Amino acid sequence: MATTKLKGNEVTLSGTDVNVGDIAPVVTVVAGDLSDVQIGGQNGKAQIVVVVPSLDTAVCAAETRKFNEEAAKVDNAEVIVVSMDLPFAMKRFCTTEGIENLKVGSDFRAKAFAKSYGVLISSGALAGVACRAVFVINASGKITYKEICPEITEEPNYEAALNAAKDATSTSCCGTCH
Repeated sequence: MATTKLKGNEVTLSGTDVNVGDIAPVVTVVAGDLSDVQIGGQNGKAQIVVVVPSLDTAVCAAETRKFNEEAAKVDNAEVIVVSMDLPFAMKRFCTTEGIENLKVGSDFRAKAFAKSYGVLISSGALAGVACRAVFVINASGKITYKEICPEITEEPNYEAALNAAKDATSTSCCGTCH
């Protein structure tokens, strides 16, 4: 089983462990307006999937603001921030913070995303929410980047994730040539 840390204490992750090179599982999360947002699959553009425990924390809020700012610079990519927050809370956060360059998706219904991507925290104080992670999925539905943050209270490697996103958007039809 995969693990990460919360304030230095090891926590266990559950779900299917997906890795770079795997076809990204297709799952649906709930947008702030209660519409469906699909993650994975072949949709003609890259997806940067930013996983956070809750937008109601300082680190998650800062991370979302940073990806909102930087995502606008990556052509042919969409950023989706996924958490267990209720869709209404996610929408309110985006409105309050002026978040306009990304989508939010709540995984509250069945935790399908967290289980399918192996990021569901199954032990410790945050059991039942997702850990902090970033996945990049290219236009053909293949995972090209994965980062499970080793410490949940710390931000991800923005530069690596954004470079992976730029690489994922520069590929052609099948994602294997440039």
